Order: sequence, then C-alpha cells, then structure tokens
Amino acid sequence: MTARSASSPSAMWARHTADWRETAQVASFWREASSVDPRLLEERSERGWWDVLERLGITLLVTREYEHLVIGINASRGVRRQTFLAVPHPSGLAVDRETSTVFVASTRNPNQVYSFRPAVGCLKRKDMKAVARLTGRLVPVGSTFFPGCLYLHDLAIVGRSLCGNAVGHNAVVRLGTAGRYARAWWPRCIEDRGGAPHFGQNYIQLNSIAAGSSLRDSYFSASSQAIGRRRPGHLDYPVEGRGVIFSGRTREPVCTGLTRPHSARLRGRDVWVDNSGYGEVGFVRGGRFEAVRRMPGWTRGLALVGDVAFVGTSRVIPRFRRYAPGLDVSASRCAIHAISYKTGERLGTLEWPYGNQIFAIDWISAPVTAGFPFDIRSRRRAEQTRFSYAYMIEEA
Repeated sequence: MTARSASSPSAMWARHTADWRETAQVASFWREASSVDPRLLEERSERGWWDVLERLGITLLVTREYEHLVIGINASRGVRRQTFLAVPHPSGLAVDRETSTVFVASTRNPNQVYSFRPAVGCLKRKDMKAVARLTGRLVPVGSTFFPGCLYLHDLAIVGRSLCGNAVGHNAVVRLGTAGRYARAWWPRCIEDRGGAPHFGQNYIQLNSIAAGSSLRDSYFSASSQAIGRRRPGHLDYPVEGRGVIFSGRTREPVCTGLTRPHSARLRGRDVWVDNSGYGEVGFVRGGRFEAVRRMPGWTRGLALVGDVAFVGTSRVIPRFRRYAPGLDVSASRCAIHAISYKTGERLGTLEWPYGNQIFAIDWISAPVTAGFPFDIRSRRRAEQTRFSYAYMIEEA
C-alpha cells in the first residue's frame, strides 16, 4: 500500500471500523488496555502463599496504580489463578460484601469510580456460543466521573455509603451518582481561626479510612497534622515522624510520630496501619504505634482476613526516596505478604519481579468470584469476547 492509499479516506474509515473491538479497551474506556506488558503479570510465590488463600476461601483483589492494573488472586481446589483488568491509575478499592459489588477508584483527571459485580451466567444466543467457564467473573456495571481535584485515594464502605478520601480537599466525601459528592468529614487542623475549612488544595495528604459503623466511629491517616509552607508532592516536604491517625469523633490526632502512613484499617478497637516510610505494619494502641513487622519495601495496601494480615510492599519511586527514610530503597519489592495477625510471622509471599507500585488490597469470598475475565496465563481473546457479549448480572 502506498503512502497515498494508506491516507485515503477509505483507509482511514477502515481503521475506524476496526477500532475499539477489544473487550479490554471497551471495559476500561482505554485504547491501550489490550496491550499489557506480560512481564508485569509474572509472579513467584514463597512459603505457603497459595495454601493461605485456599484456607481462607477468598479472592484477593489488588490495585497496582502505576502499572494501571487491578488484579484478582485466587486458589481453589488446587487451581491457582491470577486475573486482571487494565484501569487507568487505580488507587482505592472497596468491597461491599453484602451486594458482592467491588468499587475501584481511578485517579487520573477526571477521577472515576468503577463498580464491578460477578456475572451469574451467559444469555442463550443463536448468534454466538456461550462461555460458561467465565461465569462468576467480575464485570464492569458502572463508572461515575468526578472532578480531578478530588484526587481520590482510599475507598471504604461506611454504614451503607461509599466514601473516599478526597486528598485534594483534605476531606472525606460521600460519593453519589451522576458525579455528585458531598464533603462529610475533615480534621480540625484544616480550619482557620474562624472555623472555616481549607478545601482549596492538598495540605496534609489525608489518604486512608479505617472504616467504622459511621464516620464518627472511623479513623483516618494523614502525612501531617498541620498546614505548612511545604505541601505533599514537594520533594522537600517534611515527612519524618509527621504522620498521624485522626479520630473521626474528635477530629484530632489519636496517634502521632508516623512517617507517611497509609491503609488504616479497623480491627476491633485497634487501628492497623502501614507506616510506609519505614516499611512497617502495626497497630495503634493507647496512642502509640506498635510495629508488628518490618517489610522489604514501602508498605501500602492492607487487608485483615481472619487471622491473617495481607500487607502490600512497593518499590520507592526514585524522586520520592526521601519520603522513605527508614527503607533500603534498593531492596524494595513489589509483593503481597501474608503475616499472622497475632505474631507477625510471615506465612507466605507473592512477588511480582517486574512490578512497581501497590496501592490497595481487599477481599471477596472465593465462591462469589474468582476475579476478572482476563486470565494471566490464558488470554483467550475469542472466548473473552463471547463472554462480554452475553454475560448476565441478574437472571434474565
């Protein structure tokens, strides 16, 4: 084909006809979603990783924000699975286990919150053969757009509401439909002397929610307890010992001395949290942080299931290495570690050697879903296309 014929109207129209045929692209509204580098999905496990997952009967869900992936990890009857979907810069992840709905925050501009539910089967069609093998996989059922300045991080189900950290507003918001949101909580430290809150830019990196039965019963992590001259994102932003946990009830710190904390989670009366800058995971008791274990990397992502804590570790982004004063940056790993909730003993690890960043971890019952439609080891595109053509969320 000559250059002239390649640029002809008919050739251009033919390209348009071929565009947006890949299920992965359509599901994530992202053209490059069908060309994920397979090295990002290579994994190696250590110790009893798969045994822990199978014993707990769960599918672990993970967001890898800088690689634009949300991943499902599952082990059932000796079968080990990793499944995935490409999503632009996914961060927060929350599972409504009563409705089997998974929410994922995508924090590019504008922000999005995707919702997924398990397919219950496939419609009987005369024009295409059904794919029963993928029944139960998570499929997108909605995406709501929000202004990029929210800069959504963590997501959590609080009461019956979906809430998120609007880091760009220094507040927690309730997320509604049709792009609606409402600021619902913020710490007292962002208010001026007259009581007016400062929502205009990110001052304290308010980044996670330890969800209780209400926002008053919840706790929140932040990198600072005061508005300063330097802001999060500045390379010389002070981090050492500046991180805090806020009480939802008092809007004041209940724990100080942390370094870039993330992924606060409530377990009984204890607030568990990743002390990221030191690669630690532990809990707050009596106003003090007690480290349970130090991990090989920037700790972020935490899910407590039964007697196990699943902790994510990430590599340190080079330009932000001073945010991790307690880490050997060169030894950091992109991995998830299963540790004993009581003793801190490492029970198993899943590492992605070519991986970079983990943001959030949550779980859903394995009988409900094995993960996403795209299998890491078996990319059957024709099968995935047929499944996306005829899946059912409710019985027809």
